[in-house]
Amino acid sequence: MQFDVKLAKEIWQSKYRYTPPEGLGDTDYTATALRVACAIAEAEEPASREKWQDLFFEAVRDFRFIPAGRVIAGAGTGRSVTLFNCFVMGTIPDSLEGIFAHLREAAITMQQGGGVGMDFSTIRPNGSRVEGVGADASGPLSFMDCWDAMCRTVHSAGQRRGAMMGCLRIDHPDIEAFIDAKRDPVRLRNFNVSVLVPDAFMAALAADADWALVFGETVHRTVRARDLWERLMRATYDCAEPGVIFVDRVNQANNLAHCETISASNPCGEQMLPPYGACLLGSLNLARLVERKFEDDAALDEVALADLTRTAVRMLDNVIDISRYPLAEQEAEAKAKRRIGLGITGLADALLFCGAAYGGSRAVELTRRWLSVIKREAYRASALLADEKGPFPLYVPAMLNQPNLLDLDEDVRSLIAEHGLRNGCLTSIAPTGTTSLLAGNVSSGIEPVFAYAYERRILQADGSARMEPVEDYAMQVWRTVKGDAPPPEELFVSAQTLKPSDHLAMQAAAQALVDSSISKTVNCPEDIAFDDFTDIYVEGYRLGCKGLTTYRPNSITGSVLKVKGENPPALAPEAEQTLSARAEALHGQTYKLKWPDSAHAVYVTINDVDTPAGRRPFEIFINSKNMEHYAWTVGVTRMISAVFRRGGDVSFVPEELKAVFDPRGGAWMQGKYVPSLLAAIGGVIERHMGLAQPSLPLDEPRSRQQITSPRACCSQCGAAAVIKVEGCANCLECGYSKCG
Repeated sequence: MQFDVKLAKEIWQSKYRYTPPEGLGDTDYTATALRVACAIAEAEEPASREKWQDLFFEAVRDFRFIPAGRVIAGAGTGRSVTLFNCFVMGTIPDSLEGIFAHLREAAITMQQGGGVGMDFSTIRPNGSRVEGVGADASGPLSFMDCWDAMCRTVHSAGQRRGAMMGCLRIDHPDIEAFIDAKRDPVRLRNFNVSVLVPDAFMAALAADADWALVFGETVHRTVRARDLWERLMRATYDCAEPGVIFVDRVNQANNLAHCETISASNPCGEQMLPPYGACLLGSLNLARLVERKFEDDAALDEVALADLTRTAVRMLDNVIDISRYPLAEQEAEAKAKRRIGLGITGLADALLFCGAAYGGSRAVELTRRWLSVIKREAYRASALLADEKGPFPLYVPAMLNQPNLLDLDEDVRSLIAEHGLRNGCLTSIAPTGTTSLLAGNVSSGIEPVFAYAYERRILQADGSARMEPVEDYAMQVWRTVKGDAPPPEELFVSAQTLKPSDHLAMQAAAQALVDSSISKTVNCPEDIAFDDFTDIYVEGYRLGCKGLTTYRPNSITGSVLKVKGENPPALAPEAEQTLSARAEALHGQTYKLKWPDSAHAVYVTINDVDTPAGRRPFEIFINSKNMEHYAWTVGVTRMISAVFRRGGDVSFVPEELKAVFDPRGGAWMQGKYVPSLLAAIGGVIERHMGLAQPSLPLDEPRSRQQITSPRACCSQCGAAAVIKVEGCANCLECGYSKCG
């Protein structure tokens, strides 16, 4: 494979190239493909191993089949990593010991490269009585904060960013707090969150009925279903989360409903999994299978697609046997059901090559046609594998009556009836952002082309970032075939120009032919009316989708992609070099902070320097008459200023400061809880850099009653038992006292 895209080569080198300490390793991508093919072929009988190795190599070498990134990076390396992308963890017990045992399991899983999903609905709500210890429960969100901190810690120890999905049922008493949690721009940053919505709630919504919030057998409150739905939609409208999972539909359409119940998904939502379920992914690259691209008779080679599908099923089935597993429970679950997730990528580009605009009626028709071929041949391959190697251990003949199998061709159903199935579930459609870039920037998964030319934010090993120009594969082919002829706008649609209904049409068409689920984002314009936005979710439910995720531009979430021609962000990444020496005079601003436990205000001065990429911070000073702060403020200002002058992307500075918690308690400022004075300073830096907007003036404090927490934590014993008496802080647990 000759790389003609700089970014693709860089991604291969940084993420997928095997370079052992002793040298050698992968010399180019062809060597990587051979390494992967040889490793996967090890699961075959020795007599036929070379035959399958050759077939696997040909499929991977030219990116017709793209195994998931974990497989490309780990297969054949001997490293102690899993080849599965993601897992759903076990059912979390409602006990402190059980909760932290599961936190440990999640940490071990993430350490080996697996993302994790959890259902927190099993944890009793905030304020519930904990019998035996005479205390009140803190609720699922407090424990999600523990998972979030764990993920941040594991991420800091390695190059791969952690990924988690947190789910909560819409009838849990803490659902409103869960819905609003990510309005806080620093909370649960390592989580995607989704609400589990059953059919009964959708019926209550349609009837404008009440909805009970229940834990165990106890009804805690009753709310109006429409009010709760509007709260969920408002949060999603404002900050793109939570997503919605129609959990009853997931279970009703599950091939394995006879032996499992699903209540959570992997981090990206394409695999709804049972406790300890594993997500093994790979994608058929449709863009590589279209012949005579952009010609009147362009067509996808369906014979080649069928052959490739059968090869891909065998490859993924083999990965189950050669992979390591972080936990024994995950291995037992994977091998009992042999679930795989064969998907697609390059769909939008393939449609372009065939003259079909994404979202249009012909695109929907072609998508159904191609996915029907994949479904038919995947089940055929699994039945033939069952004949050769045996069906998965929990196979039962009654599976033929499951919804996903009813519309199969009779010859395939006959094969299944005779031999069973090797794999319990076969298809899902995952996001393929990085591997699609590796394949020459084909369109990702089932998504439309984001933009035909854009800039991608590339994080460097030292924490800095740069922007890399990228061009879509279809546009590269257009210029090769058509020269300087302008591409027709009605064909070259993108995520920026499509209507939400176009996204829904494609997702619903695909979902009818996919066993598991689909990772898909419905892009919405920033000015979409709220009522129109909520209709997307109701319509998606009506069309048979198993879940929905939308994105509307907002001030809380960010992006790694920037369309060429857009105005640069307030803090644009720039070349990796130290900023020049300090000029004699700099422009800056001074901010006044009033911290409730300090007698004197804190003044934060941030001076900026002009660079080719725009103005950016150069130094910071923190001053106060309160000498208690002197030593640490001097240390903090010197360190932050050094980071600013180092160059690169420094947006992580306020993020790190805002994560600092004071054991004595934080304060309410500008309508939000701030966990420490350092976190408040982080908020000032964030606003100065244009990363957030203040809702109130910086120096406007709330009343004393509002800004002090009811029981702050004692700095000596750590108990949340500190009260103020006559101006002094007194701990009710250990007797520690501090006046002033």
